[in-house]
Amino acid sequence: MTNKKMLSRWSTVVQNNYGTPTIALVKGKGIVVTDADGKQYLDFLGGIATSILGHAHPAIVKAVTKQVSTLSHVSNFYAHPQAIELAEKLTAMTGDKNAKVFFCQSGAEANEAALKLSRRTGKVRVVAAQGAFHGRTMGALSLTGQPSKREPFLPLIKGVKHVPYGDIEAMRKAVTKKTAMVIIEPIMGEAGVIVPPADYLQQLRALCDDKGALLVIDAVQTGMGRTGDWFGYEYSGITPDVITLAKGLGGGLPLGAMIALGKAADLFQAGDHGSTFGGNPVTTAAGLAAIKFIETAGVLAKVEKQGAHLMQELAVIPGVAEVRGAGLLLGIELNSLKSADIANALRAEGVLVNAANPTTIRIAPALIVTDAQIKKFIAIFKKVMSDAK
Repeated sequence: MTNKKMLSRWSTVVQNNYGTPTIALVKGKGIVVTDADGKQYLDFLGGIATSILGHAHPAIVKAVTKQVSTLSHVSNFYAHPQAIELAEKLTAMTGDKNAKVFFCQSGAEANEAALKLSRRTGKVRVVAAQGAFHGRTMGALSLTGQPSKREPFLPLIKGVKHVPYGDIEAMRKAVTKKTAMVIIEPIMGEAGVIVPPADYLQQLRALCDDKGALLVIDAVQTGMGRTGDWFGYEYSGITPDVITLAKGLGGGLPLGAMIALGKAADLFQAGDHGSTFGGNPVTTAAGLAAIKFIETAGVLAKVEKQGAHLMQELAVIPGVAEVRGAGLLLGIELNSLKSADIANALRAEGVLVNAANPTTIRIAPALIVTDAQIKKFIAIFKKVMSDAK
């Protein structure tokens, strides 16, 4: 079946919330995917920072195959080994022996859980960043700082104030003793891979401590080794009260988590929250396999090195204004060309990326991307930029 036929079927039966796709992908191996016409692409978007070990990675395939043939699902009335082991891994990664995990299936769910957890402080006000993206469900959308996504669905949850990202003075004016939580991305992904000032998270931590507010780190995009660290905030030396995870956590399968640290770990009580499929045996087995591979294969150091190389090489290409980000989450800011045009041209040349905003190309390839594939991407990007002049 061709792209044309498959997209026609898609538009007939699938709601239009995502618009009409440009191609239909039918298989993948590593970071190479194939569409319905048989054309292959370098997947430099990775399901938007989700397929951290690429497609059909042996470690994920083995873990999922074994688990689905052993125990595929249990209700949350019962414990199972995979959720326990993954929760132990995640809490150890935070460095807080008192941390506890709530499993769900997506970043929006994780942020909804964090928002609900914050109500257990007895306060209701929230401060978030302009331009931030925390999800599209009604609570998560209330946290999202993008008017184009919010305005069609007003009224949203009251008591959420948005301030400029990276502006600590604006935060100081907004955060008070009545603030339940502050939610922030270490790097804003959807907004165009925006990096805050180096001391921003440290100052935000001190502010939340002073006002008695929870500091929630949304590591949905920056997490699972994407930046060269497990969560993306470690460079700052802070300890958050809550970390939200998803995307790469399941190694390509739907899995999210809200990790509460310190005193926040005991805020939820029995019956406060739940998720039918959250932390099910199959997805947690995949998450465990992904973490174990990253640990044993030395992936984090490789990601940091490859990210630095990409930033250096891309920054000197004519037409590129700057390259932002960390590790393998990068935003390529264009001088005058439209990012959508460049993304389309790259797709025609066999590379998948994302136009995060009108002037920024976002890349987030799998953490297993090879140096040779990076070299090929750089060469194709140079060609596309040169042809677009």
